[in-house]
Amino acid sequence: MNERNGFSVAGIPFVGFCLILAGIGGWMVVGAIHGQPDAPPLTLLLGGALLLALDAFLLKGFFQVAPNEGQVLQLFGKYAGTVRQEGLRRTNPFYSRQRISLRVRNFESGKLKVNDNDGNPIEIGAVVVWQVLDTAEAVFCVDDYENYVHIQSESALRQMAQSYPYDAHDDGKPSLRSHGDVINSHLRDEIQTRLGKAGVQVVEARISHLAYAQEIAQAMLQRQQAGAIIAARTKIVEGAVSMVEMALDQLSQRGVVNLDEERKAAMVSNLLVVLCGERGTQPVLNTGTLY
Repeated sequence: MNERNGFSVAGIPFVGFCLILAGIGGWMVVGAIHGQPDAPPLTLLLGGALLLALDAFLLKGFFQVAPNEGQVLQLFGKYAGTVRQEGLRRTNPFYSRQRISLRVRNFESGKLKVNDNDGNPIEIGAVVVWQVLDTAEAVFCVDDYENYVHIQSESALRQMAQSYPYDAHDDGKPSLRSHGDVINSHLRDEIQTRLGKAGVQVVEARISHLAYAQEIAQAMLQRQQAGAIIAARTKIVEGAVSMVEMALDQLSQRGVVNLDEERKAAMVSNLLVVLCGERGTQPVLNTGTLY
């Protein structure tokens, strides 16, 4: 079932007609009560009552449509179309109407506890921005489209979280923590797949909360700290080796001193201690020789 335009016309011109009809009916009823000489009182009373009843029935056809809003029309349970034109409108008085907001809405899911691709328990939450695109599908294809959006969004979030690890062990593999754009795009597509049948368009979906579960948070923090220390030490050693190599090359090229292999080894050891140590080194003056 897809949305289609429902029958409606501008309501302002019919307001005057209904006022005239109500005025005539009221005049006839008042005339019957006070006894008009040119017509039977019963005829005036019945005629006025019928005109007032007709006017009340015609007034049921008036309704208002606000900006970014739709009115779903039904005729005895059958879908008769949707009216999106703003302002005062008039349609068949037999139509029943249901107001549907077309504005952009958003909600934040609760903190869900799931297992990532590596099996680690994590807590994850998301913000979903959505709006109704097809009013007929939103009303007639699902029971409660707002509740449907919330439940299916959380289901898609769980499915997406199980497809990626929390941290990337390989540089080329996306993870929940390091590849935000890829994860958000996947989440939006996953939610849109589920909400397409409800006439809902997902404008944006992004992760709002991401953390390890409490039972493994401390262990994972130590793991992250160890990884950071190893990475920092690797950079320090690479830089120190390059500096030692440059120092030996410069000494050899300029002929400052000629070092045999044993003296080079001692110099390399001293330089690495100075460059890689966490604390400042204390110089030791050698007044003798290495031999």
